Amino acid sequence: MSKLQLTEAACQTVLVIGMESAGKSTLVSSLAGMPASVANFRGSTVAVERYASDGLVFVDTPGIFRQSDTETTRYALAALGEHETVVLVAQATQLDEDLTELLPLVHSKRGVVVVSYWDKVQPGEAAMEALERLSSESGVPFVAVDGRCLKESQIHKIREALESPSEFATGHLKSRAGWRIEPKPGVLEHRLLGPLFAAAMLVLPALATIFGANELANILHPIVEGCLEPLATHIQATWPGWLRVLLTNKTDGLGYGLLDMGPFLLVWALPTVVLFSLILGVYKTTGLVERINIALHPYVRHIGLSGRDIVRIMMGFGCNVPAVVSTRACSGCSRDTAVAAIAFGAACSYQLPATLAVLASTASQLGYNPLLLSLTYLSYLFVTTVIFLRLTSTRSGRDELNILMTPKRPFMQWPSAGALWRESRSTIQQFFLQAMPIFVVICIVASLLAEAGVFDMLSSSIGPVMAIFNLPAEASLPVVLASIRKDGIFLFASDQGFATPMTAAQTLTAVYLAGVLLPCLVTALTIGRETSWRKTILLLTRQAGFAVAFSLILAWGAWWIL
Repeated sequence: MSKLQLTEAACQTVLVIGMESAGKSTLVSSLAGMPASVANFRGSTVAVERYASDGLVFVDTPGIFRQSDTETTRYALAALGEHETVVLVAQATQLDEDLTELLPLVHSKRGVVVVSYWDKVQPGEAAMEALERLSSESGVPFVAVDGRCLKESQIHKIREALESPSEFATGHLKSRAGWRIEPKPGVLEHRLLGPLFAAAMLVLPALATIFGANELANILHPIVEGCLEPLATHIQATWPGWLRVLLTNKTDGLGYGLLDMGPFLLVWALPTVVLFSLILGVYKTTGLVERINIALHPYVRHIGLSGRDIVRIMMGFGCNVPAVVSTRACSGCSRDTAVAAIAFGAACSYQLPATLAVLASTASQLGYNPLLLSLTYLSYLFVTTVIFLRLTSTRSGRDELNILMTPKRPFMQWPSAGALWRESRSTIQQFFLQAMPIFVVICIVASLLAEAGVFDMLSSSIGPVMAIFNLPAEASLPVVLASIRKDGIFLFASDQGFATPMTAAQTLTAVYLAGVLLPCLVTALTIGRETSWRKTILLLTRQAGFAVAFSLILAWGAWWIL
């Protein structure tokens, strides 16, 4: 039995529930006064934070979005059936609405209502009298707080209420607070400038993060490589053959062993994931992300997405695995589309640097402007991703009457260091606890397949097919390898041993085909685990079909542009 399980067995467990963006995480972190441990909902892979403190274990559930059918909401509602003591967090700015939604869920349970964002309410006797009326009718205490500045007296009052919790006497209140406080609109709510500003706030920091992390990776790569080279040489010279294959196997100049691939996943992907998570943490804790979502929602709905899904897709440019996992918070009618967008169009921190490096190498050899080739590639990737989503998304996801995915505008606030760490930590933990184990398995499998000559056999068998795409036969090897790990695209560069010169149009076709034909194996396995293997096979088949069609158009039409 783990330390957390022993703690929970000896303590009272309190479930903390509330609507999305109600301030639950900030509140429970202040109540516990210590870092959270991470566990999963029973029977699921949905992570939940637990805080053990002074005889109580607070379980911080994902935000409930009753108008949607997200996986996180379903598990949060299911968890209510397993716990009798709850802290119901309701937002003071929309108190009546939150109570109407949440009180029926906790009827006959025991606990306390914490009213967050009380700093947004005009103080006075009338407001406190309204809370007293609601408390009297519901049968449980109401504690008004500003979760970001929780006072000792408020912590004591909440804990005191939980020591001998009262029963929620009713699920429907006749009394009302009688107010609703709306945040003031800003530039993101402007009809014309809002969507443009929202798109810029998503794309520009993302690009800055990607290129900044890549610059750091360029510095770290030779250092790590130099440190590992003596160890790899020693292993090759003295260790048994089967261990050499697993740790330092190289085929056609590309390493598949754990020492070849593992450290460089950290070098290339981890900086991007960390920077992405920090930026997204700032956006989430300030309320900016929801305002961006609202501004973009009317436009992305036409391709089967919600505004809430866009940030998750952008996360895929750091690492596809945390991005796919984060789609648990997507609506049921848009989640498959969001996953498809990540698999098809979100060029991860392995794929994008490799692609841009190959394009820059080709441009310098042929006398082209590297920026022109890069912009052409990114534009074509964007346009084809939009077409792919439009043609494959469900009609319900595109329906303008579908209100399941419509978010509400939150209040803006300055981020705190603690809130920023809580938001970014979960993404980093997902990278280490979910992406890395899958990656280790793939290293082992790929090493064995490479040693057995499977990759050479596959590349030889599809070599003649490359002529359909106006590509030389040897382009088949990078295409096959990119289905395992996206930096296989590097093999298209002449300085990596690619002997057959290619035109600019051929290079664009080659890197596009290798990049979108299939997601990397880590992403594919994550999608299978997150959704179902049947859905994953359907997605991969459909993606490969569209990738072939788009690559053919590029192969025989790019010369009109270049």
